Amino acid sequence: MNSRKTRLVLAIVAAVAVFGYKTLHHTPDTDSGKTIASKQSTAPVAPIKPTLLGTLAFTPCSLSSPFSKDALEAQCTRLEVPEDRGQPNGRKIALNIAWVPASENGSASPDPVFFIAGGPGQSAVDSYPGLDPVFKEVRKHRNVILVDQRGTGKSNVLSCAADDDDGSTGTPTPEVMQAKALACVDTLSKQADLRHYTTTDAITDLDAVRQAIGAKQINLVGVSYGTRVAQQYAMRYPAATRSIVLDSVVPNTLGLGNIFARNLDDALALQFGVCSKNPACKTALGDPRAELDTLLAKLRAAPPTVSYRDASSGEWKQDVLHADSVAGMVRMYAYMPLASSLLPKLIHEANGGHYEGLLALIKMMSGEMKDAMAMGMQLSVVCSEDAASMVAREEDSHTLLGNTMSEGMAAMCKIWPKGTPPADFHKALATRVPALVLEGEFDPVTPPRYGSEVAKTLPNSRLFVLKGQGHNVIGAGCMPKLFAQFIEQADGKHLDASCLDTLAYAQPFTSFNGAAP
Repeated sequence: MNSRKTRLVLAIVAAVAVFGYKTLHHTPDTDSGKTIASKQSTAPVAPIKPTLLGTLAFTPCSLSSPFSKDALEAQCTRLEVPEDRGQPNGRKIALNIAWVPASENGSASPDPVFFIAGGPGQSAVDSYPGLDPVFKEVRKHRNVILVDQRGTGKSNVLSCAADDDDGSTGTPTPEVMQAKALACVDTLSKQADLRHYTTTDAITDLDAVRQAIGAKQINLVGVSYGTRVAQQYAMRYPAATRSIVLDSVVPNTLGLGNIFARNLDDALALQFGVCSKNPACKTALGDPRAELDTLLAKLRAAPPTVSYRDASSGEWKQDVLHADSVAGMVRMYAYMPLASSLLPKLIHEANGGHYEGLLALIKMMSGEMKDAMAMGMQLSVVCSEDAASMVAREEDSHTLLGNTMSEGMAAMCKIWPKGTPPADFHKALATRVPALVLEGEFDPVTPPRYGSEVAKTLPNSRLFVLKGQGHNVIGAGCMPKLFAQFIEQADGKHLDASCLDTLAYAQPFTSFNGAAP
């Protein structure tokens, strides 16, 4: 692979990985290791003896990642819980649980680490393998527990039927989105009461798992939406919470309905500013935001039919390139500045009439992310907890995303069955729990001010804002080392974070061979 292609692939993989490692699979060893027995072999196969952790019996399984040739060995089990705890004899949910044992045998501390995935709608079991290197030091002395939140992964997943559309036809109207949501309600209601797949239900499940494995206290590590789960757990079960790590934090006080447009534009201003401050980049590519606005205006006026090479098959295909599709791709690239360093060059090329690169990447990204989230579960969460904030705002109308997301979500939530969160659900977490709060300087979803807001009411917290980083920053630079030290000591105040000073800004590509020297 030549240098140009290598850089492009690395950036694409980075952007997809941030969204949730959605192509990971959890496959029990007893299935993946099957072989065809010879006719001469008559020896019986001994059953696998379960390993007990508390009262739960685990059997060996493998968690695999497309980004690693090696499978992660783990232990897996299920725990049945009531779907509606007000009806304990009613329908049950079998929670999918994986236990990644401490790597140094016989030395596991009694307080395991629970990893909580984002979304809402991601599977913790599927998401974790790509993050396991970040937990390397933590896992020397602590077990890691992964629970697929109800409605995700293999815990009665609530997935709406995917569209055949692969992202090139623009954003559907709120009316279309509502009709699709209604069809999803009709389908999923046969397998679930959609009112009972909220954050409050999820933290009750987590505590049931904690009790079942016999842990007096646990450490919670949440990423993005997972930070809401961690805060809610710490609020409801303070005695069981030893520490919390909040990576790209969503404040309890925040409604998620209309945060995306303004936060993205603010982040793009910072990310594009790296090019504007670089003389070589500014000379070669101009003002990236002005170029983006020019491109979107062209596409809205006359969406072109573009020939592009399909990344999976290598075949040349044709489709129409829409402005909304470009805006969506820009949003996803902004999650990781390493990937977004390509954006000024791609946008500049497209303004010169070379659209094929943009459309090929949109097709690739939409295909990779098609099943990244359990959308039914996501709607059960946000419609129950955030519907009141799903309002259009005049100040958002001229942003990149406009009010499209808030209007579309509001339309779907009008018809989605809703649970009732506790009256103090949106109250700030205010306890003495040791907390490590992490934010990326360029985060397009949960900007640093969110971390500052959360840390204000947590006297035993430490906030780190990582220079030049985007969303989900626990793996950046020396952060895994600091993370491990925090978990070991349950104290962030005395961490020596000087190693974070070595983080550098990702320099924008001025050509497809990379940044200017």
